[in-house]
Amino acid sequence: MTDPVKLAILDDYQKLALGYADWDKARARGVEITAFDHHLGTLDQAAAVLAPFDAVLLMRERQAMPKALIDRLPNLKFMILTGARAPSLDLAACTARGIPVSNTGTGPSQSSTSELAWTLLMDAARHVTRADRLVRAGGWHGGLEMGTILAGRRLGILGLGKLGAKMAHYAKAFDMEVVAWSQNLTPEKAREGGATLVSKDELLSTSDVITIHLVLSDRTRGLIGAPELARMKKGAVLVNSSRGPIVNEAALIEALRTRHLGAAGLDVYDIEPLPPGHPLTTLDNVVLTPHLGYVADSIFRTFYRDSLENLLAWLDGKPIRVINPEAMGKG
Repeated sequence: MTDPVKLAILDDYQKLALGYADWDKARARGVEITAFDHHLGTLDQAAAVLAPFDAVLLMRERQAMPKALIDRLPNLKFMILTGARAPSLDLAACTARGIPVSNTGTGPSQSSTSELAWTLLMDAARHVTRADRLVRAGGWHGGLEMGTILAGRRLGILGLGKLGAKMAHYAKAFDMEVVAWSQNLTPEKAREGGATLVSKDELLSTSDVITIHLVLSDRTRGLIGAPELARMKKGAVLVNSSRGPIVNEAALIEALRTRHLGAAGLDVYDIEPLPPGHPLTTLDNVVLTPHLGYVADSIFRTFYRDSLENLLAWLDGKPIRVINPEAMGKG
């Protein structure tokens, strides 16, 4: 390529990307790098910003890349996705355009996400964030609801994969009873994961704390709606570090507002970033974090180290870690 290759690094909110890899190796090959530390806005705004770029590096799902956007990027020839997959990226549209997409390793992301989920669980159960705000405002005990002791309580895990099994392990250390459900879970797999298989209805109606560790799909979208929330024990705690649309957000807000749910800990939402003034931000019985499950030092080092390797291999005409190999040769 005679002209400089233009690379856009998207949604680097923490402004860390350029410090996690030796990007001078790419600059020495004629790559011009621009890192964006904010969301690009609407589809029209994103299309205008990204139109000049030859390559785009995505930070997970922070910037959606639907076909309607991909089709408006005439110079786009290569994409890098941090992590293994992202439902917000239209891979078929990339393939049709002959745009190879390379992904990266994920580092210890399972531990990172499950540890954050347990943090949210503990905070929601004992009102740590609320108590912190109270003390900072000059208060003490007044206005705080009673916390929930976890020992002897039942934890219900929706989705007992690798993340769910880690949650079961943590719960056993806190002397909790652990039950689990997912559509394909067997009693044997449940036992291997440290839980007892129960029906979804029993899990919802008997668990003191419920934590979600399911992949978002057509089967799980809206899995927890108003009827499911109504079945939960009054005062129960709900934790979601998986994907926002698994839970009907409007129904969740109502369950929290009426105090049917005692508290919730959320790291994921229907719309991310969460819009200013969103109803969830007005509730005092929910702990909110900005999709931090995978945001940890060792994971970011893996993301950007592999991203640089992917970029250099593409420049050499030999892309690696390509998740749509059928795109090769079409461009």
